[in-house]
Amino acid sequence: MKTARCFLGCALLTLCVQCARAQAFEVAESAIADEQKAMTEGRTTSKALVQAYLDRIEAFDHRGPRLNAVITVNPNALREAEALDGERAAKGPRGPLHGIPVIVKDNYSTADMQTTAGTMALLGFVPASDAFQVRKLREAGAVIIGKSNLHELASGITTVGSAFGQTLNPYDPSRNPGGSSGGTAAAIAASFAAAGMGSDTCGSIRIPSSVNNLVGLRPTKGLSSIAGIVPLSVTQDVGGPLARSVADLAVMLDATIGEDPADAATHLAAGQSRPKFMEALQAGALKGARIGILESLFGDASDDQEVIRIVRAAIEDLKKEGATAVPVPMPELAAALDGASVINAEFREDLANYLAHSGNPPVHSLEEIVRGGLIHASLEGVMNTRVVSKGRDSREYKLALAKRALQQIMMKAMEDQKLDALVYPTLRRKAARIGEPQGGSTCQLSASTGFPAISMPVGFTADGLPVGVELLGRALDDAKLVSYAYAYEQATHHRRAPARTPALGGRKNVPLLTWESNAQAAGTNSAVSAKFSFDPATGELTYTVAAAGFAEGDLLAATIHRIGKGDSGPVIAVLANHAFQSIAGMEKLSDPDRERMMSGGLYLRIAARSKSTNNLRISLQPSDRK
Repeated sequence: MKTARCFLGCALLTLCVQCARAQAFEVAESAIADEQKAMTEGRTTSKALVQAYLDRIEAFDHRGPRLNAVITVNPNALREAEALDGERAAKGPRGPLHGIPVIVKDNYSTADMQTTAGTMALLGFVPASDAFQVRKLREAGAVIIGKSNLHELASGITTVGSAFGQTLNPYDPSRNPGGSSGGTAAAIAASFAAAGMGSDTCGSIRIPSSVNNLVGLRPTKGLSSIAGIVPLSVTQDVGGPLARSVADLAVMLDATIGEDPADAATHLAAGQSRPKFMEALQAGALKGARIGILESLFGDASDDQEVIRIVRAAIEDLKKEGATAVPVPMPELAAALDGASVINAEFREDLANYLAHSGNPPVHSLEEIVRGGLIHASLEGVMNTRVVSKGRDSREYKLALAKRALQQIMMKAMEDQKLDALVYPTLRRKAARIGEPQGGSTCQLSASTGFPAISMPVGFTADGLPVGVELLGRALDDAKLVSYAYAYEQATHHRRAPARTPALGGRKNVPLLTWESNAQAAGTNSAVSAKFSFDPATGELTYTVAAAGFAEGDLLAATIHRIGKGDSGPVIAVLANHAFQSIAGMEKLSDPDRERMMSGGLYLRIAARSKSTNNLRISLQPSDRK
């Protein structure tokens, strides 16, 4: 029998056992450290990781729930991963990101893939060079597996645009994924890569992190370079990672921060130093911390109350971990934040400057984009305003800059009460439905002060939508915030994967669950049989229900119920509201209801005129699967 030798140097009979085992590593919800360990031990390879993530993109982004999160797949990703595998075998890994697949938002310039910023005006545009942070990722050995959708030109928080349309929230595809980094957030929540990069001008990392059960840091302005990121406002723009865990976030931050001659904001003052994030991961970090509850950002609207209750419960959890929480009313904050954004004044000029220095773009100005009708209809109003803005010469711009004295106001408030951080909701209400405006943002405080803010998962609404809380600290206290988030994460473990994007287990798609159930009326020959098929990727429950032995007109309805108190619960779906012999159809289940179904918490009820048949019940729990 012939032998072969794989690039790892293992002699094998017919088949490389380690290469075969590499295909079995499950990437869904896997941590960067676990992937790195598996590659070190020969249980997987970078090439196998890339292929596994590509399979998930195909299964859930292009099919299944069709999240529309990844808009460009790197055609060279497998070759790059194979080269990194060879380098590992020859020299060892460069560091914790060696061979790790990541995704970057499509406003990060990439010299080997198009950079569109989500607008059809830039379709096909390949910049002359990589963005600074993309270059840092490549130097660390990361594989850029693809680029993610974003709210067009980073100008909104629901992630829709003229080039690639709407991205969906993996926890509920009828809702938006936040924005503008919603494509990155949806992709990482659905495990299309190990971690991803976003940008934040006013909430664009934190909001999508919040509504996708992720952790995301808007770093101190200047901690990382924005060179090569399509700008929205140079004054407010920052770039940074989104991740499923704080440890993964820390790895990405350590790899991407740094001084850049092309970004003056990254030149720190004498005596200042950049934080080291991996070193900050301490499970007991909250002990002795003083956290100020920024009451003025909690809101009192009725639509906010469910999220606010979850956030206040999270504050109690912070206290359980040793933090002291004190109210910080600051009723003047709303007025201080009003008019503090400089986006409308800076965008036109900053975009033109980027286009003039990035190669050979198909357009050269915002006016050319807007007048050419090259934007999504939802952005028409705001872009028309920005086209005619007087820019940095306007009175509004000077007033907005003056409001950046908010830095001193916030510093004084924190000093007066000896606070380490401030806490408030990342978003006061849950993700809005597709096409509806998203309210409840608290993004402006970090954007106007330049102070760091981290969003971390704190739980779910009753209908299964993620909620996040934000911690804001002083300039360059980024690592302290990461340590607090890590301590909270280790104590609470709120991360939960979207049910619509489950582990593939080496398959190319998720198999349907199929099963049969039946019930017979006591003392009669009357019976109901049901066949069910459930698609985990879409939440679709397909059914066929057949009745036999019933008197004509006896049956009244067939309904699906949740089990509640007293073993009976409310109707969640009506399958029939009339007499029937056979019915068939499909119902979409929410994530909470699919969990109930899997654990026996849903049942089919048959209503009838005769007492012997009325309230005949069939469990929907999958069993004896066919």
